Amino acid sequence: MRFAFYGRVSTEDNQDPEASRNWQLRRAQALIEPAGHSIVAEFFDIGTSRSLPWRRRPQATQLLSALRDPRRGFDAVAIGEPQRAFYGNQFGLTFPLFEHLGVQLWVPEVGGAVDPGSDAHDLVMSLHGGMSKGERNRIKIRVRSAMAAQAATEGRFLGGRPPYGYRLADAGPHPNPGKAADGKRLHRLEPETRSPRRSSSGFTTSISPAPEYTPSPNGSRAMPSPPRQRRILRAMPTDTAPRGVRARCG
Repeated sequence: MRFAFYGRVSTEDNQDPEASRNWQLRRAQALIEPAGHSIVAEFFDIGTSRSLPWRRRPQATQLLSALRDPRRGFDAVAIGEPQRAFYGNQFGLTFPLFEHLGVQLWVPEVGGAVDPGSDAHDLVMSLHGGMSKGERNRIKIRVRSAMAAQAATEGRFLGGRPPYGYRLADAGPHPNPGKAADGKRLHRLEPETRSPRRSSSGFTTSISPAPEYTPSPNGSRAMPSPPRQRRILRAMPTDTAPRGVRARCG
């Protein structure tokens, strides 16, 4: 049988796409080659989250389109890592198309082709989809908790536009050696003071100093209320004021 290989890697800056493709491809080859099969086509998504459905992944979309083509050139699809390919209930939404078009789906976790009539195979694939979703959620929780701790205990600035009355100040090199080698540095917020100034319209504007910045205990990016801006209007002589203003003043 001729096979198409599908794989995915989520990021290309924190992972090596070529290394990820190689180990997924080797797992797929180890599954089908003992039975005398070979891979003749490859579909590998780079930089796409596993939470995206197959129709929103470029290479997965091409694979689904190829399944409908009678001259597609392959008879089955092999996946090296189901947790990289399916997220949540994506298997239950995608596999019926394989079954309808008569294309087999081979996965190492079931030791070969997924049997549409096997409850055990369906349970295994659903379990791996749930594990994939749980892994992504755990990563999100760890990252957000770490950012909250950094903001609360270290006073780290988590990014975005500085709030009114503050400016960004250098806080040293990045703690990650790899990012520090690239020249990335940390930043913190410092209060910014401005002296009174006179605008072109004749208003005298006085800006009070910015309050001291205190990181939020829960790690949110909530900042103290901006200082009130006091504007003092110069008195306008009655005889030179517009008619409507003299009427209200008189």
